[in-house]
Amino acid sequence: MSLTDREAYIALNVMDRVGPVRVRAMAEALGSVSAIFAASAQELQQIDGVGPVLARAVVAQRERIDPVQEESDALAKGVQIVTPLDPEYPAALLTIHDPPLALYVRGHLRAGDAQSIAVVGTRHPTHYGVECAQKLSFGVAKAGLCVVSGLALGVDTAAHEGALQARGRTIAVIGGGFDHLYPVENVRLAERIAENGAVISEFPFARKPDRTTFPMRNRIVSGMSRGVLVVEAGQESGAMITANQAMEQGRSVFAVPGRIDSYASRGPNALIRDGAHVVTELRDLLEHFEMLFPEQCEAAVKQGYCASGLSEEERRVVALLGGGDMSVDRLIRESGIAPAGMASLLIGLELKKVIKMLPGRSVALLH
Repeated sequence: MSLTDREAYIALNVMDRVGPVRVRAMAEALGSVSAIFAASAQELQQIDGVGPVLARAVVAQRERIDPVQEESDALAKGVQIVTPLDPEYPAALLTIHDPPLALYVRGHLRAGDAQSIAVVGTRHPTHYGVECAQKLSFGVAKAGLCVVSGLALGVDTAAHEGALQARGRTIAVIGGGFDHLYPVENVRLAERIAENGAVISEFPFARKPDRTTFPMRNRIVSGMSRGVLVVEAGQESGAMITANQAMEQGRSVFAVPGRIDSYASRGPNALIRDGAHVVTELRDLLEHFEMLFPEQCEAAVKQGYCASGLSEEERRVVALLGGGDMSVDRLIRESGIAPAGMASLLIGLELKKVIKMLPGRSVALLH
């Protein structure tokens, strides 16, 4: 079988038992990725890390995999396949030990996504965890960075929602093929993300998510990001795996501190004990990446947000609060702003240090 290097990447990614590290070993020994499809089983098995069993498996599978058809089927489903040879492939992933052989992308990857922060955590966060993930992600997206997470319930969902509320970029990395998008509760969220961001997977359509696919997914979440922020997580959770992978990949690790008697805070507190950067407000993140921001945002970054004044709706809310504290429900009634829109506005105004949230779902101007 004669394939281009790009087609070879797509075909190898579909194969069982063949991963990025072994492909690199074979390509280096044979001279190119496409040469894997011309080599005999005898030649393959002599390569370090391959052996006779894998060599026979590669030869058997390569005869029945059609990368051209695979890409055609993907495009028919609204999904683009991106390989390390394509300009859309995230450059940061090329620096990790085991970069994906191919990425299935619904939506669009952009060069600006190189300035990304991963926000991860438990599927069972406290109210505090959800609020932190959503507010920090809102601020990160508002400042022009992309928020990367794993589309899971809990902290991941809050992170994606925060970025969407800021009308910013967010990328979801899923732990299975698009035919088995997980969790099903977030199918609509995935659609919203793809409209102005991207949902990506290294797995072919038919691959079901399982306990092996999620750790593989996590290395992509950390690998394509400048740093990883852990909000709430158990000490042996997927979020902690992502943090450990980030450290191995040379990425920065951040953690939101929590109560010492909270199970959900054991992971972040342990990371802080071991040297992770502490995040208690948006500024803690933004100042670490200040060199990434355009000149017009430098002053705003030091304040914790990028903004060029208040919108008409924000000014309307501020005017209503001029008479004193007000409940969120009353603000919604008197402003005529929908509840979902009000939630986004209040997060933005709080990050801009214009208002403060009070107990009992009340709001006040920050004097």
